[in-house]
Formats: sequence, C-alpha cells, structure tokens
Amino acid sequence: MTNKKKDEDDDPNDKQIRTSKTPSWVWLCLALFAVITYVGMPDPLQPPHGQSPSIQHVFYYGWLTAVFTGLGALPLAFAPNLAAYWVGLSNAVAAGMMIAASYSLLYEGWTFDDPNDECSVSVPARTIIGGFVGLVFINVTERLLADYEDLTVGGLAGADAKRALLIFFVMTLHSFSEGVGIGVSFGGTHGSELGVFISASLAVHNIPEGLAMSVTLMPRGTSLATAIVFAILTSIPQPLMAVPAYEFVYHFIPVLPVGLGFAGGAMAWVALFELLKEAIEDSGILTTACVSSASLIGMHFLNEIIDHGARS
Repeated sequence: MTNKKKDEDDDPNDKQIRTSKTPSWVWLCLALFAVITYVGMPDPLQPPHGQSPSIQHVFYYGWLTAVFTGLGALPLAFAPNLAAYWVGLSNAVAAGMMIAASYSLLYEGWTFDDPNDECSVSVPARTIIGGFVGLVFINVTERLLADYEDLTVGGLAGADAKRALLIFFVMTLHSFSEGVGIGVSFGGTHGSELGVFISASLAVHNIPEGLAMSVTLMPRGTSLATAIVFAILTSIPQPLMAVPAYEFVYHFIPVLPVGLGFAGGAMAWVALFELLKEAIEDSGILTTACVSSASLIGMHFLNEIIDHGARS
C-alpha cells in the first residue's frame, strides 16, 4: 500500500505546478497600460468621415489591438494549475494555433498585392527570403539561449524559460508586420473607415494569439497577471509600427511580404520543434496529433472568418 502510494506520488503526470508570485514590475506594467489606454484615447474616438486620421487615432487603434491580446490569458484563470499531462495538451493547442497562424502569414505574404508596390523582386520571392531568414534567426536565437542555463522569465527557469522566451520573440516579431498593416490601412482614400475595421479584426485575431502565449506560461506556474502582461507585450510593435507606416506608407509596402514570411518561418520552427516535441513527451504522440490538429483547424477557421469579413 505504501509503495503504491509512493509510485503515484512519483508520477510526473500527477504533479501540480504551483503558481508563482506576481512580480511588482508586472503590476506597474498593468497600471501603465491602463493609463495609456485612458489618456491616449482620441476625441472623437473614431476618425471623422472623409478626413484623414490623426497620428493619435492610428496609434490608439494599434494600441487597442495590443491590449486585446491580453484577453487571451483570461480563460486560463479558471485552471491555472495543471498536471504535466495537461501541460502537454496546452502545448499541443498552442502548436496547432501557431502552425495555423504561420500558414496564414506565409499565404498572405505569397498572395500580397498592392498597386503601390513597385519593388522589382517578385512577391513570392520576397516571402521565401523572409521565411528563410526567419528560420535562421530563430535557430540562431535558440542556440544562443542554450548558453544561459540560469535564465528566468516570468517565474520560469531553465528549459521552460527558454521556450517561453522563444515564443515571446516569435509572437513579437510577427506583430511588426501587423503594425505595418494597421498603418497602411489608415493611409488609403477610405482610411478612416478601413483602418478602424482592420484594427477591430486584428484585435479579435490577437485574442487567440494571447491564449497561445499564455498556455506556455500559466500551466508552468506563471501568474495570470504576468501572462496578461507578456501577451500584451508581444503586440506592442503594432502601435509602434502603425504610426511610421501611416506616415511613410509607400516605403513600407515593399517590405511587407518579407516581414510576413519572416514571422511565418520563425513561428513554424517554434511550433514544430519546440511545442510539439514537448507535447509528445508529456501527452503522447496520438493525443498530441489529435489536439494540435483540432487546434490548427479551429484557428484556421477563425482566420478565414476574420479575413472574409475584412475583404467584404
């Protein structure tokens, strides 16, 4: 009886991971985010019809898309402590979502078409170049992180911290191209209306991306507040890139396919060689295949709905 009890206690699938204490800098970040959201609000909130949006409008709508990313962490508030088996499932979910997002980014780059794009290099070639550079970049980053055994991120340490940091890098990198997309959408003839709609669509799209970031943090002991901050930080490039893209729209258009390919390649690497690998170790290959496939299909379906709404 005693040996059986001991065996059960030693089962890694039964071990619960305790939530770490929220660092003080996280609360400061949340307070700062709240202040920016309130103080930065333009008046009127929506750009006047027929008038060019102000820089404040462009920044604020980009900022709102970043804030919405934090909402992706909220579902995990109901189950913050998971056994190793469920941590593996969360990795499978995140991997499926990231593979779907990677496909969407590469497809968007490959099919990119804009009348103001005067680059002599073809769009598919720019997308392929971006994807290759993204793969090389994330591989080099992974090798560099391997030298830091005592790395800590959001209460995580060791391999968990490195994996979380890789995913954070990938999510942040792909936000640069999304920020450019926001700025470009505000710059057209109907920019006041199109920019608002594109920003709203992107805000909805950011919620599952925030979830993908959070499921790599909270099941390993990171607090809800910390996960929200990390999720929002991955989208900070959106408001930061929206303004210069709006001001210099014609200079940013040619590099969009490269940025989309870069983000898609980097995201695919992390999903396939980091998240899926650990998910298989914790939950088994069959379970991982089923869960990640369902997650991929669900994320792809959501992307199709959002893209269809943006085109109509």
